[in-house]
Amino acid sequence: MITPHGEVLTPSFMPVGTRAMLNYLTPDDLARNGSQIILGGNTYHMLCTPGMEIIENVGGMHHFMGWHKTMLTDSGGFQVLSLSKNGTICIIDEQGAHFKHPVTGKIIHLNSETSIQAQKIIGADIIMAFDQCTPETGGREAALAALDRTHRWLLTSIETHKKDPQSAYGFHQALFGIIQGGSFRDLREQSAEFILQQDLDGIGIGGEVIGFDMPKTCEIIDWIRPMLPDNKIRYTMGVGLGPQDLIDVVAKGIDVFDCVAPTRNARHGTLYYGEIVERDGWLAFENNGENPRILIKKSLYAKDNNPIMPNCGCYTCENFSRAYLHYLFKEGLIAYFHLSSIHNIHVMQKVCARMRDIIMAN
Repeated sequence: MITPHGEVLTPSFMPVGTRAMLNYLTPDDLARNGSQIILGGNTYHMLCTPGMEIIENVGGMHHFMGWHKTMLTDSGGFQVLSLSKNGTICIIDEQGAHFKHPVTGKIIHLNSETSIQAQKIIGADIIMAFDQCTPETGGREAALAALDRTHRWLLTSIETHKKDPQSAYGFHQALFGIIQGGSFRDLREQSAEFILQQDLDGIGIGGEVIGFDMPKTCEIIDWIRPMLPDNKIRYTMGVGLGPQDLIDVVAKGIDVFDCVAPTRNARHGTLYYGEIVERDGWLAFENNGENPRILIKKSLYAKDNNPIMPNCGCYTCENFSRAYLHYLFKEGLIAYFHLSSIHNIHVMQKVCARMRDIIMAN
């Protein structure tokens, strides 16, 4: 992908800065550990605070965050799913969603027009059509309702975007649509067909199940992959609970993915552990039958002077032991959150780099 803020070689993992920052990581940390693109500034959260006026005043999210490489932002559609579970916070209707501001109580109207307008001000290189993320609990009826709204809102998103395909700062923005349909094959195929009929730059695969249930995620990709064109980026939304998840979806033709899990896991004491091995022309993240994650709070690490992961080239593993990280974690010291997040992001990006090497070599 060639964007106004740089080139991205895929496959590429996008660390998530939901609130215009990566917890305990600086933009320099991200770049040093191989991040080419991030998901920066969730539209819903940016509307709540600091507000579009603040972001526009500084010249957009790239300047606001100090991240000058490629950025994708989301539409707020996931919050339509998560917050609507509480009817006092968010109510969905056919036009969009009505959110109650968590502090002021002011009603925020987020729909396919206002979402795109906000993303213009955020200024990301890649913006997403406003959709309704499909819940897994409502059955076929809920999946159909979300599918219908997503398709109707897509058309308005495209119309709004095409009025001015640039950001508020004059940079071209790519627009991605999102395939919904839940865990129903016919709905996924129907949605894919509709999305592919539209003039879009890339294709997202969304829904509550994607990334959360990896066997089902892979099955859904298999359903629609024969329909997907080779010349458009494919994005599985929310994939990346662990390194193997990236390897699995790339094997099925996916280009980019995002997930909050690597940094969230790190903050809660879960660190990736294993070895990236090549087998039969592809990769696996293996650990000789051990758990692919270290729970650093366990007392067995109190006197363990090994790095988190053998042969890991991250700053944390090259300079600090499990014993030190165990101590930092138990004491709740801020250095732990920084060092652990560096490690988990480094492992995810190292997996992507190895996959790119194999793809290019073949």
